[in-house]
Amino acid sequence: MADNSVNRRKFLYGTGAVGITGLAGCSGGDGGDGSDGSDGSDGSDGSDGDDGMDGSDGSDGSDGDDGGSEQLSLRVGTSAGGTQDVGLAVERAVSQESDTLDYSTIESPGYIGTIYRMAQEQFNAGITDNNSLNKALDDRGRFSEQSVSRIPQYGFGAFPYSIYVVARDGTDIETFDDLAGKNVYPAEPGYSTRATTLDVWSQDPTADVYDQMNIQNMGVGDAPGAMEEGSIDASIAYGAPGVRYTGFVQEMASRVDLHYVEPTDALIESAESYSGAGTTRTPYSEWPIADTDIGTDEVFTWDLEVNYTFNPEANPDAVYELCRIAVEHNDVVNNGEAQFNDYDSAEEMLAYAQESIPVHPGAVQYYKDNDAWDDSLQEGDTA
Repeated sequence: MADNSVNRRKFLYGTGAVGITGLAGCSGGDGGDGSDGSDGSDGSDGSDGDDGMDGSDGSDGSDGDDGGSEQLSLRVGTSAGGTQDVGLAVERAVSQESDTLDYSTIESPGYIGTIYRMAQEQFNAGITDNNSLNKALDDRGRFSEQSVSRIPQYGFGAFPYSIYVVARDGTDIETFDDLAGKNVYPAEPGYSTRATTLDVWSQDPTADVYDQMNIQNMGVGDAPGAMEEGSIDASIAYGAPGVRYTGFVQEMASRVDLHYVEPTDALIESAESYSGAGTTRTPYSEWPIADTDIGTDEVFTWDLEVNYTFNPEANPDAVYELCRIAVEHNDVVNNGEAQFNDYDSAEEMLAYAQESIPVHPGAVQYYKDNDAWDDSLQEGDTA
């Protein structure tokens, strides 16, 4: 679990005003519908064009009070695309395996939008990512303009989007340092995978290379053609390890000869030190791009860690029951959507937990009952 020493805003859990400053004239559009297999989120850098602050009063059918009733009910805000596929698979598993929990999927405009709408109490649970949660804590990115006085509490990890770099053959790019001066595509503006990538690259000790890159801005639908034409030299490749890659990466690999860009010690240090991302090493044989050889046996990735989170108002018994379903009936969820994490134990569900982000009391009780609780983590307050 990462321990970020940055001075963070105080957690203000409660049922009063949530301290969000709205902006007039905000339009829709979440920076990607996920139809290409992308994260479908609104981008952790706040560039999604939909801040979730639409003045909604819960017109999606939520009255914001369902978490406090005796009924075990969770209304789960979920982005479009792959995230929604995971959420619907969990919903189906709950309907099959639980006699007590009522689970409803509520469409939400991306990971940042989910944090905002949970602060508004439009739903009592939601799927979001650690990078967005850390930015909300620190008032960075979108949250520097529109802060929230509380963030949702951790429940369990859902899945990662793992990220690394590939380059077009013939570009003389072999290592991360060689990206200086090259045309680099970090995914479509507004994607959380792009935001997390740029957050990692732009800090020491990789900022000097990042500052020299020619960052390309285009939609994912245009990127494979641009790579084929030679106007993109290198691109991030990402997806769920062992399951699949996002669609535009698969298309690039089918149209262009690509090779792995080796990480430097500086890149590894930068990725490992960034609180908003995890890191993983995955055998390439377990996660090939369209059955192509990219010249490596293993890929080092920085990971967008996506979590199930809960408001303090969420019924602890409901959260406990969802944790139980996620691990004890993990095969049912995975049969519905392989992208969901493959859990063999309750302890593994804490893999994305961070000391700076409280864990919901209902989840804490589940972990304690299964000898999986980590005392370095903090238990969240109830409403």
